[in-house]
Amino acid sequence: MKLGLNLGYWGGGNDADNLRLAQTADELGYAVAWVAEAYGSDAPTVLAWVAAQTKRIDVGSAIFQIPGRTPANCAMTAATLDTLSGGRFRLGLGVSGPQVSEGWHGVRFDKPLARTREYSDIVKLALRREKVQYDGQHYVLPLPDGPGKALRLTVYPVRETIPMYLAAVGPKNLELSGELFDGWLAIFFSADHASASLASIGAGRAKVGKTMAGFDVVPTMPIVVGDDPRACADPVRWYAALYVGGMGSREKNFYNQLAVRMGFEDAAKSIQDHYLTREYDAAAAAVPYDFLDATCLLGSKERIAERMQVLAASGVTTLTLSPGFDGSPAEQQATLRTAVEALELAGVGD
Repeated sequence: MKLGLNLGYWGGGNDADNLRLAQTADELGYAVAWVAEAYGSDAPTVLAWVAAQTKRIDVGSAIFQIPGRTPANCAMTAATLDTLSGGRFRLGLGVSGPQVSEGWHGVRFDKPLARTREYSDIVKLALRREKVQYDGQHYVLPLPDGPGKALRLTVYPVRETIPMYLAAVGPKNLELSGELFDGWLAIFFSADHASASLASIGAGRAKVGKTMAGFDVVPTMPIVVGDDPRACADPVRWYAALYVGGMGSREKNFYNQLAVRMGFEDAAKSIQDHYLTREYDAAAAAVPYDFLDATCLLGSKERIAERMQVLAASGVTTLTLSPGFDGSPAEQQATLRTAVEALELAGVGD
């Protein structure tokens, strides 16, 4: 199992600190640094900035929003980043959610599975530097009733194949990630519930005659180091409450549904009820410690090492850490070092 770093969003006054985190991870031998986007900082600009100031660590999008770019533009961006980084780019994609897709990008959140399939097809076609011709339900290239012509990407990526990942939560999307992608970007990953998710991915792999060999299972997990695991959980409560309670509508919140599938139905309802009525402190207080302990790395180096052993046994291949929940920038850098020591102690490093 390798270690990764999730740098989250930029532009909130944390740019210099985030860059230093990426450089620290690079120095420590972390495999990849991921960057997110929602409706603030865009990921490609940040990834280019990080790649220019690191040496070995891969840089990855977690995620590029599918409704935010045409598939051809996504392929252009991926090829450019792979070239600028010297072959260190990983392409993570996701459909986002209905509120962002329709409210920010003006793209209907309809048939996300079919849209993702077509999007992936076109990106791969372009990155193979073939002429892009596609006749799908959501994408038709070139348009049949105008002057458009089938074009070929003019930029050569450094690598023959850029690794592609899908951010997925629901069973059908997990199956799609196994069928079409090289890895899965997971959130609120619990080793106790991993088997069901990996079974869905495995079913997708089987569809195309593949096994799980070589497939990258990449959960992002908050990490807070300290003597008291329960105290370590407190800084993460707002993050869990935001996703489970407020990342979507009452009728369609994928993270709330995930918490329900994990056995936290009553808590998920309570968190959402509080969050949607803007009782944010109450929503955070309603997040069960057991949920946080299952989906985060909390406590001493020794306790984190034990959790790493369990995660590796459950199928995790790249454990991506999010250290930005507690402490100063220097303390967060120290957390990255502690994680390396914990991985060595666990004996599951790759």
